[in-house]
Amino acid sequence: MATHPDTLRARLEDRADLLEATRLRYRALRGMLNAFFWRDRVRANLELMREVALAQPEVDATLAAVGRRAAAEGWPRELAPVRLLEEVRHLREEVTRGVERRLAPGEPPDSLGAALLRLEEEVLNTGPLLGRRVWARAVEVLPRNLPELRAVCAAAEVFERVFKRPTSEGALPFNTAEAEELCRALPLAEAALRALWERLDHFDESGRVRVFLQRRVRRAPVRAPRSGPELLLHAAFWHDVARERLGELLEARLAPVEAREAEVPELLVWLAASESAPDTRLAAGGAFGEGRAGLFELAAELARLSRERPVGVWNEEAAWARLWGAALRARSEAGPDVERVREALHLFIRLRGQARTPARLFSPDRAALPSRDVGADVKELPELVQAARAVARPGG
Repeated sequence: MATHPDTLRARLEDRADLLEATRLRYRALRGMLNAFFWRDRVRANLELMREVALAQPEVDATLAAVGRRAAAEGWPRELAPVRLLEEVRHLREEVTRGVERRLAPGEPPDSLGAALLRLEEEVLNTGPLLGRRVWARAVEVLPRNLPELRAVCAAAEVFERVFKRPTSEGALPFNTAEAEELCRALPLAEAALRALWERLDHFDESGRVRVFLQRRVRRAPVRAPRSGPELLLHAAFWHDVARERLGELLEARLAPVEAREAEVPELLVWLAASESAPDTRLAAGGAFGEGRAGLFELAAELARLSRERPVGVWNEEAAWARLWGAALRARSEAGPDVERVREALHLFIRLRGQARTPARLFSPDRAALPSRDVGADVKELPELVQAARAVARPGG
């Protein structure tokens, strides 16, 4: 008994939808490649050509799998799914011949997808016949379906969601889960943006497009992005906002220790976790060792003690205990960051913290108070913390 066409289509599952979409794309691409002004047609539809190139490995695998199944099960040639398969195969051959005809002489690519990407590069390298305005050139070079553009837009969505909403003064703008998202989004955005700027440099040797776009990166987006250049500008703006806000945040909470680029992801997650649980330790073994982790903990506690007494339950003795524990972890560290932490502790001692009130460590208007000799000759971090705690006691 013959198999019903609808039954065959159901057995193909989503592969039938892929083949139908491929048929439409192949027809459009065949028409562009056969046109008299084919370069202009291709240049105006680079997104379509790239879409075909990106989907080609899946299309090839689907054609092979469906063809084997049709042969093994003896599908009748007059049924719609079989006719669809044959038409897509025929169109693929025509598109392949059209691409080979339009490519510059040389060794042919090993696949249709690679040939389409090479043709895209050749078309962009030749430039428009009569010249084109800078924005139109940017739209050509940055089609919306570039993988790098999709990646940077995904990262920018995280940046915008976290940093666009209002936050209360002194609070972190993200929680632990969002800190982990930021850690993944930051390197993704930086790599994608670097690749996109390099693409612009490659296809626009005059540099006009890059200069044109970079002048607009700092402008806040006023509408939803639609074209490739708008997506790039939107993503670059929020990436810059994220980097600037994170830099300010790390400086406020970890000064005088300066975080290195590789340390930022782990620090963000730790700061978010310690916001609700101050006793959370910064684990060593990742971007930094035991001493470096202790130095960050020490800097964070110094920053907390430098702020006003927080609202709600707060244990100053517990804060000093954390400061002491961090100093013990960091005692083996050396370098400029350690020297700056020593200077901060010496400044605290000179300013003489008041009982039950966290000291304002870096307040310029208190820096002129008379100094004492307590801890003047102390160099070790734990001993400096002891001296600072001594002057912070009542009557100290």
